[in-house]
Amino acid sequence: MTKHIIIAGSGFAGTWSALSAARAVALAGKAESIEITVISPEPSLHIRPRLYEAVIENMDPDVGKLFAAVGVKHVAGTVENIHSDWHQVEVQLPNGERKKFAYDKFILAAGSRLFQPPVPGLREHVFNVDQLATAKVLDQHLKALPGRPPSPARNTVVVAGGGFTGIETVAEMPQRLREIFGAEVEFRVVVVEQAPEIGPDLGPGPRPFIEEALAQEGIEIITGTGVAAITGDSVTLGTGEVIATHTVVWTAGARANKLAAQIPGDHDRFGRVDADPYLHAKKAKDIFVTGDVALAATDNLGNNAAMSCQHALSLGRVAGHNAAAELVGLKLHPYSQPKYVTCLDLGPWGAIFSEGWDRQVKFTRDEGKAIKREINTKWIYPPMADRDAVFAVANPDYVIVP
Repeated sequence: MTKHIIIAGSGFAGTWSALSAARAVALAGKAESIEITVISPEPSLHIRPRLYEAVIENMDPDVGKLFAAVGVKHVAGTVENIHSDWHQVEVQLPNGERKKFAYDKFILAAGSRLFQPPVPGLREHVFNVDQLATAKVLDQHLKALPGRPPSPARNTVVVAGGGFTGIETVAEMPQRLREIFGAEVEFRVVVVEQAPEIGPDLGPGPRPFIEEALAQEGIEIITGTGVAAITGDSVTLGTGEVIATHTVVWTAGARANKLAAQIPGDHDRFGRVDADPYLHAKKAKDIFVTGDVALAATDNLGNNAAMSCQHALSLGRVAGHNAAAELVGLKLHPYSQPKYVTCLDLGPWGAIFSEGWDRQVKFTRDEGKAIKREINTKWIYPPMADRDAVFAVANPDYVIVP
């Protein structure tokens, strides 16, 4: 009887779950008895870490041929409901039909979505770079600004959130605006962060470089307050200050996909499901969680995987391998990713490359930028659709770090 592995999502974790599962099945010689199916709206991998960039072409490479090369099926649709007691998922198909799929092993790799608190006007008036579609909307909006009557609001961009994504987004903005408006137009770029200092999660090591890079581009940093209200013409801060702007870019945090809430067990404040070392959902039989929906320990020092591409790549490989391994009799592989690096793009200034959870800065400016370019254009893209080449890098031990 054919056994079924269902994977929800074709992002970094979902794609690598599928490839790793296919590798495990092939190693065991069980390809005829195990069917691996990825369910997502389309067979593409959105390169979400790059959506802050000005040019967003080739940010959704097709993984359909890649799946076909390793024997993975793709079903266009969206998982809407998880019935863990029945080992079924309910899927909304593009034609509006709802269909149930039975599974022997289910991998939730549905990623995360931008956190949107109940700030007045937020949903109506902000832009974001969370998804490819929304990044395109922002790009179109920015390019249309010169067609509006000159005003402080037209010429001002406010980025709400001074974390990793907010910093990368705001650092790129002055150059984008110069290309759009021309050198003769003066504009204002502001980043707002609730914490007392910019980049609160990045620690003190990178902060002087961040501040230097943003100052070089004339970017204003406002800390210690958040956004209280937004209209189409302004943003009001918690201090009461009003900034005239037609462009507010929201980058303040992420939450696990809402499907995670349907999985029994403990969840953290980001909505992630508590996972064991093999990425089983601890309270749900035959369900694995991976990527941004998984609360998983990276080491034995108390560090957990971040909601990042870097961790999703490894989490996906481990979840896919283990889901297949339980069906074909291979040894399970515990998730471990003790080495942690960050590479923060700071626009024309360059980039910062740091190592460790304490963010020890190793490379800056052009050297850091070269590493960032390598990461963004090569390391995080899926491999070519060659079965042997895929399997060579799909094992659960494989980690790409400089």
